[in-house]
Amino acid sequence: MRSLLVKNLQSIITCDPEDRVLSGVDLYCEDGFIRALGPDLPQRADTVLDGSHFWCYPGLVNTHHHLYQVFSRNLPQVQNMELFDWLTTLYEIWKGLDETVIRLSSLTGMGELMKHGCTTCFDHHYVFPAHAGDLIGAQLAAAEELGIRMFASRGSMDLSKKDGGLPPDSVVQTVDEILRDSARIIESYHDPRPGSMRQIALAPCSPFSVSAELLRQSALLARQYGVRLHTHLCETRDEEAYMLTHHGVRPLEFMSSLGWTGPDVWYAHGIHFNDAELRELARTGTGVAHCPISNMKLASGVARIPEMLALGVPVGLAVDGSASNDGSSLMEELRVCYLLHRLHSSKAAPSGYQVLKMATRGSARLLGREDIGSLEVGKCADFFLVDSRRLELVGGEYSPADVLATVGLRGPVDYTVVAGKITVKEGHLVTIDEAATGEQARRCCREYLSR
Repeated sequence: MRSLLVKNLQSIITCDPEDRVLSGVDLYCEDGFIRALGPDLPQRADTVLDGSHFWCYPGLVNTHHHLYQVFSRNLPQVQNMELFDWLTTLYEIWKGLDETVIRLSSLTGMGELMKHGCTTCFDHHYVFPAHAGDLIGAQLAAAEELGIRMFASRGSMDLSKKDGGLPPDSVVQTVDEILRDSARIIESYHDPRPGSMRQIALAPCSPFSVSAELLRQSALLARQYGVRLHTHLCETRDEEAYMLTHHGVRPLEFMSSLGWTGPDVWYAHGIHFNDAELRELARTGTGVAHCPISNMKLASGVARIPEMLALGVPVGLAVDGSASNDGSSLMEELRVCYLLHRLHSSKAAPSGYQVLKMATRGSARLLGREDIGSLEVGKCADFFLVDSRRLELVGGEYSPADVLATVGLRGPVDYTVVAGKITVKEGHLVTIDEAATGEQARRCCREYLSR
């Protein structure tokens, strides 16, 4: 039995259905779950923390990433490109991926996420060069090494340049190859139990790099195995024009015709939905992963998040790939999200606390996880602590529920806890040597970019 007790917390922002903010209470965790929450708990524990100066939050849940892109961020040649040109250029680098690159970029990207309060990471991996090895296995091994909760995906592409798509021939596969490997990965790695540390979704890349047949068969396979479906959708006007030219319909109508709506489906970006499409998302319970920084970096547009929230569309927060973000911090995304929608929607914009809920309970809903996203007895013991005495937070104590999105947190959190285990302590990763891993990753990155 592994146990952790945090005593006398200054504030717990629970993000529960009642939106409770608790003060002066203890939080007791046992075997990865929250077992008790209240003042002066009688339980003893293996590890005890003094929480009297800490604000406690549910772990942030990242709903869309491309971890392999960590090694291709901040490249000068793509800084002023929009999505299609950006992708075409970077595919020539990404076709050199292998297990070592995946392992070290995953350690780097997920380590950065954890240092900023993220406890669950969904990754959309869709580039599978021939003979590159077990890339999903390498990701999951990196997550286990770090101690983060991982939701991986078997992405896919079957349309290369010769078929009218964007990627080179070397990173696309046939529908049969993709489906066969998708089944293997689900059977090998997917754990549907409450408290699971590893789950799998099926995630064809986008409707302009995959065929209708791949989308249709992926949906059938996912539902056969009871796993979720994910892809990019309505990210740019170029995508919309492509779909109208090649298929004669807008992106959402195309996806809906192939079985790609419902509460087991979520889309990344979702910027260019019209009014009727927003209502259809709400009606079907189809979700959207909001990626504000990436959307701005690629000049893709501003997602209609206030309208989505008002209609009841499931919405979560995400960093997207580090080549279109140049970072891997969901904490930074909180403040950017808040400010972007204040600028764009004024009084209709979500509050700081609503943005926090988007990144916790909202994101958990997208992933189909009822065991994470809030701090309640019986939920997973995933949370992070911030020392309220920090100089940069003076004045922020008036509303700790809003402060992460309004004032923001520039540096790492003080503690991150995943499944009741401390994974970040005093701002540093506990389970790996950051300096040694960073040096190994830099060497690997230089070699990879020179291929």
